[in-house]
Amino acid sequence: MTARVSIQAEDFDLSMEVVRLRETNPGVGAVCAFVGTVRDRNEGQGVHSMELEHYPGMTEKAIEAMIDEAQQRFDIFGARVIHRVGVLQPMDQIVLVVVTSAHRGQSFQACEFLMDYLKTQAPFWKKEQTPTGARWVDARVSDDAALERWGIAGQNA
Repeated sequence: MTARVSIQAEDFDLSMEVVRLRETNPGVGAVCAFVGTVRDRNEGQGVHSMELEHYPGMTEKAIEAMIDEAQQRFDIFGARVIHRVGVLQPMDQIVLVVVTSAHRGQSFQACEFLMDYLKTQAPFWKKEQTPTGARWVDARVSDDAALERWGIAGQNA
């Protein structure tokens, strides 16, 4: 069985991850996937690269708890989260969230819930290299607002 959470420097293959998540359950009627990528601009400035750091062990545990929460809130069969760390370039894939369920509504909601949670609660630190130097990226107030609709208080408001 594939782990539910993977923190890795290596890229991932969306198709392969979807197959792995659904191959053991013939009841899957819906698969929802989100792939986040590095943009070449942020806050009006060019981005040459982004470096992501995390606390090994703590990060995986936090994301596992997020998946447990998603399974309690939504009628889903499974979920897989891959988050990359290290130095990434514009257009590189950063994050993958895949959710399976019997019906699309539950998959869509659980996938969005997990992304909203990841954006604000997962212990990652992002540093962008811009034309004017390096800068740390903070979660936005809008990310907290997205999380609040799930009944979870954000930290940046």
